[in-house]
Amino acid sequence: MPAQRLRPRGAPTTPAERFGENVRRFRHRVDLSQEELAFRSGLHRTEIGFLENGKRSPGIDTVVKLMGALEVSANDLLTGIEWVPNPDSIGGHLHIRWADGSTRIVVRRSPDS
Repeated sequence: MPAQRLRPRGAPTTPAERFGENVRRFRHRVDLSQEELAFRSGLHRTEIGFLENGKRSPGIDTVVKLMGALEVSANDLLTGIEWVPNPDSIGGHLHIRWADGSTRIVVRRSPDS
């Protein structure tokens, strides 16, 4: 019996990768190159590439610039990235949600971390 795949092929495995996938999807939707998005957002083209490839996590100022340049909401850019609180204590889990509805715990936070 072949091993079951835990995630879709090429699916993001970190919040940064998921964010980058969302940026790329919205950039393509409005038919912009990375260079054009960089110009519209005031970011460097290499920064757009790092973000889209999940090599860098954005700061809040970067998220706001991308929201304006792509004319989308923060919710759009954060689609599929969720914090699920732990009902038994302080802390929780950071999840990546895939299109099929399945999730993967990426980070666990406890009161001690």
